[in-house]
Amino acid sequence: MTVPKTRFPLIDVHAHYVTDSYLAAAIEAGHQNPDGMPGWPRFSVSDKLAMMDRQGIGRAVLSISSPGVHFGDDRSARKLAAEVNDFGAKVAADHPDRFGLFASLPLPDLEGALAEASRALDDLGAVGLIIETTAGGHYVSDPGFRPLLDELDRRGAVVMIHPTSPACSPPLVSDPPPPMLEFLFESTRTVADLVLTGALEHHPNLNVVIPHGGAMLPLVADRIEQFRALFGHDAQDGPSVRELLSTLWYDMAGLPFPVQIPALAQIVGVDHLLYGSDSTFTPEPVIARQIRSIDEADAHLDHPGWRELTTINAERLFGRALRTTNVPAERRP
Repeated sequence: MTVPKTRFPLIDVHAHYVTDSYLAAAIEAGHQNPDGMPGWPRFSVSDKLAMMDRQGIGRAVLSISSPGVHFGDDRSARKLAAEVNDFGAKVAADHPDRFGLFASLPLPDLEGALAEASRALDDLGAVGLIIETTAGGHYVSDPGFRPLLDELDRRGAVVMIHPTSPACSPPLVSDPPPPMLEFLFESTRTVADLVLTGALEHHPNLNVVIPHGGAMLPLVADRIEQFRALFGHDAQDGPSVRELLSTLWYDMAGLPFPVQIPALAQIVGVDHLLYGSDSTFTPEPVIARQIRSIDEADAHLDHPGWRELTTINAERLFGRALRTTNVPAERRP
């Protein structure tokens, strides 16, 4: 399927890649089946571009997915982070009109993460960073990671917080892979912790992207507010939970319609919604169905359409780094 040129090309902020060295390191560390999935996908630039052309995706931000790049040894993690980031940066440099990079960090190695963040943003041209919800058994909001959040806030960086398998997850009888349920709960826990610890308020310049339509947040936002008040976490004149959640950005990876995105939009509005495919882990037929659901959801909207809306939002988030030529000048951020 080729999307007509008159349609807005999507900007995909949730597009994964792997390298041979990354696969070797992950498998050696015991991740033959990442997060309980059947196996690792393969990645090639030509295949990714062909898929993007067929599905009407104009630009994609590449990133390494769960379980990240740290498999127990700081030195090895720093080396692996540099290798995958160098590869992703080269792909983006070779195809500047098609790709950007979310660089990986070797957390929980704080010193290594700070150094690699600076290198990625200053030298490699990364448009942002990706970190997992937990690293070394600690959530992003852990005080030990505060120096990293402080530095990224100072830079006004874009950071995707990607879910990973929790440190302790007793299997259900049916034993589903963590991406089915646990990923959604991990994202929700992480954001709730960022709210309750005040991390979002303390880092107002940080541009945080939450995958999978905000996970369970549309359902629990008001419950978080209620318990925040009950246990004295609410500031008398501070922002509400809904207001704090509205400062985050959300991609549509997964099953965005007919339920997830409309529910999220009721909580946070539509100005921070982005498109995400979750390729290369998601097969193209599933991506195609997802995009059809997005296009079919355009009826009876009070905005131009999800393609145009998410493209405009992505341009506003990333600026010139991911600007397309399909948004009329008067609509550009």
